[in-house]
Amino acid sequence: MTQVTQRFCAAAAVLALTTLTSTAFADGRDYNDGPVINVASIRTVDGHFDDYMHWLATTWKKQEESAKKAGLITAYRVIVIEPRGPQDPDILLVTEYKNWAALDHLGSKLDQISAKVEGSVDVANKSQADRAKIRTVLGSDNVQVAELK
Repeated sequence: MTQVTQRFCAAAAVLALTTLTSTAFADGRDYNDGPVINVASIRTVDGHFDDYMHWLATTWKKQEESAKKAGLITAYRVIVIEPRGPQDPDILLVTEYKNWAALDHLGSKLDQISAKVEGSVDVANKSQADRAKIRTVLGSDNVQVAELK
């Protein structure tokens, strides 16, 4: 082989290795950004666990299914946990979004879904206020899944 051919082959090999490496770790990290998950911590009032679970199984489920059908969320679930103290949740409401951008202008979009499911935004707001008698929202967190490569 001539020197020009050898240099060309060496350059092609380096280019191929660089391409393979940069394809596997395109952004220099060992993970990709996955979905964004909101986890709401709920504590039901003593004696009202079943009342709140009934609301979740009916109205809340309809809202979540409508949001999923509209492409606003990708998944949802209810997790029941054993509280360790009086300020600990007994229910976690988990809602999954495709990415952080899915949260942009989400409030107005969810208002439309609430109005569709409950009749109007005013009725949905009253329903939310009434639920305060059977549960307390302790807070919520938004987190993002790191999908390992």
